[in-house]
Amino acid sequence: MTDAQRIKTEVSRHYAEKVKESAGCCGTDCCGAPDVSGHYPVAVLEQIPAGAVTFGSGNPVGMAGLSVGEVVLDLGSGAGLDCFIAGRGVGPSGSVVGVDFTQAMIDRATENAAELGMSNVSFKLGDIEALPQEDDSVDVIISNCVINLAPDKAAVFREAFRVLRSGGRLVVSDIVLTRPATAGEAQDMALVTGCIAGSLPAEEYAATIRAAGFEDVSLEGEVEAGTENFWYSAAIRAMKP
Repeated sequence: MTDAQRIKTEVSRHYAEKVKESAGCCGTDCCGAPDVSGHYPVAVLEQIPAGAVTFGSGNPVGMAGLSVGEVVLDLGSGAGLDCFIAGRGVGPSGSVVGVDFTQAMIDRATENAAELGMSNVSFKLGDIEALPQEDDSVDVIISNCVINLAPDKAAVFREAFRVLRSGGRLVVSDIVLTRPATAGEAQDMALVTGCIAGSLPAEEYAATIRAAGFEDVSLEGEVEAGTENFWYSAAIRAMKP
């Protein structure tokens, strides 16, 4: 088994266990990030099933400026929270597809969609490094604290570029680093599955997006005050020309 395969296997196992254990997740163990509950409007959260847990680091839907009728793709959709919020934003004439490589997440998300009666939201089992999506088929790609878990981030952004239509946008909330992870940190599965050691320094993260062909790349965020963390939650945006 290669290092990449080992990471994917451990990540899938880790989050399958977490989704079974959790009725909700908004604390500091969510993707190694600060409390994210304040990123979502209370009125929205009250309408979402408790089973739509989030292990994210922010609210990419809130940054995306969705319009009615748009097609949205969520990379690493988990139990579906961001998809359901996006589904309300694009309305019945739009659609949202969530992709996740953990079957337990797909099962939970599908159950949640049925409970909500959201026919414009669907989920696919797949790897974000090789998306099960046609070329030039979506208007907006969102992702919430997942790309850092992918061993081949360059492949993720190339795939995102491939499936976006011209003028489409990439809107991501993710953990980025202030320095490269040490060799020891990179081998620590707790730090990897906690969305820390597998990520990239901010400038390298942005450069990887640009190398995939994106333009107008921006990355905003800073280390949480009062901590000695070498990581932080960033808001990342880019456009496909």
